[in-house]
Amino acid sequence: MTRLEVSLGLKYSTQAMVESVERSYGVVVNSFVELEPEYAELYRKNGRRAYYVGPLSLSTKDEAEKADRGKKFNPELEGLITWLDKEEENSAVYACFGSLNEFSADQLREIALGLEASGQLFVWAVRDINRQNEAEWLPEDFEERVKGKGVVIRGWAPQIAILNHRAVGGFLTHCGWNSTLESISAGVPMVTWPVDYEQFVNEKLVAQVLDIGVSIEREGKKVVKAKEIAKAVKNVMGEGEEAEERRMRARKYAVKARAAMEESSGSSYLEMNRMIEEIREHSHRTANI
Repeated sequence: MTRLEVSLGLKYSTQAMVESVERSYGVVVNSFVELEPEYAELYRKNGRRAYYVGPLSLSTKDEAEKADRGKKFNPELEGLITWLDKEEENSAVYACFGSLNEFSADQLREIALGLEASGQLFVWAVRDINRQNEAEWLPEDFEERVKGKGVVIRGWAPQIAILNHRAVGGFLTHCGWNSTLESISAGVPMVTWPVDYEQFVNEKLVAQVLDIGVSIEREGKKVVKAKEIAKAVKNVMGEGEEAEERRMRARKYAVKARAAMEESSGSSYLEMNRMIEEIREHSHRTANI
């Protein structure tokens, strides 16, 4: 498939999505009202029905299930949680850029060196596509140098379990919405590094509106250097007043996220009930026309 065909495909799929939204009865949103009340109100004032029923990542409360999910597909995960159990609270940063984003070998090398230079414990999940030609992107003797300080996971990682572990105090992320909401739900501040699509908008929400994240300094599509990565990680993981206030804000949003999902009283629980009732009434009316 050519670059033009990919571009046209994205164009028409986006157009179809917009048209579908315009024809729909309403929109179901994986978010919660307390996270972005002004935006929720603005959307409704524009005449659109929206139901905020998230964070969906909190629908599974069994921590053991979260940790074990997918483990049979990736034997490298054995011992990861045990290793984190031995570390101090908020001492490790988790780095993951989702399943769709692909970095160059040069960029992956800078990420590795940046995590090492930060001086923080880390868990770095590298997507499957980058497992080939490791010699091109993984610095020589890297895993030996960071042994006991960092873990490189190749492929799938139990992200929700990692983010909710007490030892994890920061998340280096591409700002995909699922990852962003999972970090918010865990009360973990973020180092933001959007790559594509709506991720840049999500970054502004995290770093500028909610003030629970720090943006990595970058220039267009140029390779982000290790020093900039290390600088942002140190900022989020630091012990100063600014970092502690950021952690406190993140924890407050985590409390709100969990409250939203509470049965009978949570805003997302009530939104789900409202959606069911309104769709039921709508179906009844249209059936009698």
